[in-house]
Amino acid sequence: MSVFVERLDLGGNGPRVGIKDSIDVAGSPTRAGSRALEQAAPADAHAEVVANLLAAGYHVVGKTNMHELAFGTTGLNHWTGTPLNPHFPAYVPGGSSSGSAVAVASGEVDVALGTDTGGSIRIPAACCGVFGFKPSFGRVSRRGVMPAVTSLDCVGPFARDMDALIACMAAIDPHFGSLPDTAGVRIGLVDVAASAPIRAAVDAAVASSGFPTGRVELPGFAAAYDAGLAVINAETWAACGHLVAGGLVGDDVARRLRAAADTSPADVAAAEAVRAAFTAGVDAALRDFPVLALPTMADAPPRLESAADTSKLVGMTSLVRPFNLSGHPAIAIPLPARGGHPVSLQLVAARNDDELLCAVARQLALQLKQD
Repeated sequence: MSVFVERLDLGGNGPRVGIKDSIDVAGSPTRAGSRALEQAAPADAHAEVVANLLAAGYHVVGKTNMHELAFGTTGLNHWTGTPLNPHFPAYVPGGSSSGSAVAVASGEVDVALGTDTGGSIRIPAACCGVFGFKPSFGRVSRRGVMPAVTSLDCVGPFARDMDALIACMAAIDPHFGSLPDTAGVRIGLVDVAASAPIRAAVDAAVASSGFPTGRVELPGFAAAYDAGLAVINAETWAACGHLVAGGLVGDDVARRLRAAADTSPADVAAAEAVRAAFTAGVDAALRDFPVLALPTMADAPPRLESAADTSKLVGMTSLVRPFNLSGHPAIAIPLPARGGHPVSLQLVAARNDDELLCAVARQLALQLKQD
């Protein structure tokens, strides 16, 4: 039962959907993969996104497993079990939305909801070879989602194809409109540090898409990663730090939380200054190129046997976390495997250009399927 922490049977006869265990489902406890929340009371009401899915006829089949307290990148969980990466079993499933990605990749659900504070949808999507979408910050309701207070976290869908992902977005976001025309859209290839095979795979995928392309630099990318880490540390300590004293939080997450407690107000203030500068830089790049492209992960995922200490593997999010800081929508698109490990392309668009991003991702994915 490491994919689902609870099996459910709610809603209509529409697509089967899994719900990450940090998202409320009425009548079920929200434990966020943590033994420290084992005695949590059942939720009184559905999270707004769950209510929207049920209203659209989706069939909720279970709550999915996750990295404890959504504070880890590997998806390993010694209390609830670690979901097996179905297509790449030697590698971690990715976190924190591990169960949602695995449930989609294995075909146990048609779509699943995850949350993404520093890559927690896009990283497991990349590890498991599926699509994963982080909407613009604030675009999708977080009512009924843990943590209650955040400046980074977004609810978004996983799917095996773009049509299913787009339909799920339309269900959870009442303002999600029809897809725009993509004619004339230019894609900017962002220069980032990644392995040569992954850079080559991303370049080839974008080149085959038929979209005009160019090269883009995003100054302050590394600083934005560090700033995003400072903000998530401060916000996660504020939300979950009180759980550490009980001794029930897993060692890897407890270690990260204790370290996060040292994040000072000055650290957060400095991070906010970086946020403003980096966001302006991304916005400027998007005026020339309405969509940016880069790898989702810079290298292969960690192998299971070397992934026990998440605190040493936070760098898995080096190419995704900056866009949590800036709030731009970003999507992970699976590419053909290289060297026996998964490869994923990340596309980014302007804030609230979620429909355009999905339209470009859909067109690019269709071209990849034909190649």
